[in-house]
Amino acid sequence: MSQNTNDFSKWYIDTIQKADLMDYTPVRGCIAFKPDGYELWEHIQTEMDKRFKETGHRNAYFPMLIPESFFQKEKDHIEGFSPELPWVTEAAGEQLEERLALRPTSETMIGHLYSNWIKSYRDLPVLINQWANVFRWEKKTLPFIRTSEFLWQEGHTAHVDEEDARKETMQMLNIYKEVVEGLLAIPVYDGEKTPSERFAGAVDTFSIEAMMKDGKAVQAGTSHYLGTKFAEAFDIKYLNKENKHTYVHTTSWGTSTRLIGSVIMVHGDEQGLVLPPKIAPTQVVLIPVGPWKKNPAIIEKLDEIFAALKAKGIRVRLDDSDQSPGFKFNEWELKGVPVRIELGPRDLENNQAQMKARDEGDKVSVALESVVESIEKELETMQTRLFEKAKAFRAEHSHTHIDSLEQLEQHLAASEQNDTIPGWILAGWCGDDACEENVKEQTKFTTRNIPFNPPTTKHTCINCGKEAKHTVWFARAY
Repeated sequence: MSQNTNDFSKWYIDTIQKADLMDYTPVRGCIAFKPDGYELWEHIQTEMDKRFKETGHRNAYFPMLIPESFFQKEKDHIEGFSPELPWVTEAAGEQLEERLALRPTSETMIGHLYSNWIKSYRDLPVLINQWANVFRWEKKTLPFIRTSEFLWQEGHTAHVDEEDARKETMQMLNIYKEVVEGLLAIPVYDGEKTPSERFAGAVDTFSIEAMMKDGKAVQAGTSHYLGTKFAEAFDIKYLNKENKHTYVHTTSWGTSTRLIGSVIMVHGDEQGLVLPPKIAPTQVVLIPVGPWKKNPAIIEKLDEIFAALKAKGIRVRLDDSDQSPGFKFNEWELKGVPVRIELGPRDLENNQAQMKARDEGDKVSVALESVVESIEKELETMQTRLFEKAKAFRAEHSHTHIDSLEQLEQHLAASEQNDTIPGWILAGWCGDDACEENVKEQTKFTTRNIPFNPPTTKHTCINCGKEAKHTVWFARAY
């Protein structure tokens, strides 16, 4: 696919539409999830929810409408979100006494309620997660990646002290990394956000960052240590073992349906959607070929394979429609189905079927007596193969040799001239916000995070040349 930004955006839109994942609605920036698109989210939900519950978290639900006065209690929070807030000002034909925001996130509402629920150290920790929709009125939208309304989960926890809260913050970031790498086959860099990129109102924000096939970054998940900021704003105190009232330490953490967009952008190819087997709504499609209607044994054998796969929990479809085999092959490839099995009269005579993996060029013959085992093995192999391909792509487009703004500008000019991906750069940063901002203004490269395990350590600031306090990933981002 073309690496040109406009061409990549067109490829992305074409891919999600041909794969029938979503549709546009009359409300700007709001999309409808079609069944295949929503099922991708369901698989992400299932895997994350299982891990949340294994670590002691429980699900709850909080109101979508949040009083304006709640936002005023945490100054940094309202400043961070005010440009994106849609407001409800009228209901039942009457003006409301107080404006209500459609939630951009729920810290304020949950902070208010936690102040009622938490009274003693015996009430802690509070470990709650919410699956919900949120609103951030975006000026520039892209389906799944950036929309005015999107689906997500937001965890909100309260703890006796900083040590416990920070342990929670890192635990959830690690869960995100495990799910994104293990389920979605997307490699990520985990690390700490710079102060300018922190969540509004957080003490520290940590993220996992993923590279798309156009070289841009997607923030795939964040986990925030909020200290006592929200506890002080909403008076969340508890009586400790020494019989003294003290503020709780809180965290919040979230991932969203932008993970669906990330899967598409990381694994897709010229033909369209490529889905990792673990997340694919349909993992295997069975297609009869040749004059199969005159040969009932073909469908009988495919029905047998279908039942055997179903019994193993594999998501399988049998396409016995009247369309031509070529049409079916193309349609299921557009949908990103990982494995296709073809069976015709000659295959049946030879006691074999033809197997095609979505990300591989050639079909292979597999014996009918072991076809189910062959499919299982291929699904597992493809999951690993996609992860390794994405990892190799990221390595190829991660640059560690750029140490000055001038070198970065030369790198960008060369990329533009040669129509290649500029990718990410690992550079030093002195810690001065002005240096970070200047790199952004000159190149549109923003800091992604300060990686926990950088491939190398940088010693001078990319902007001013002074001693670097941090080694940072820089990239253009969605």
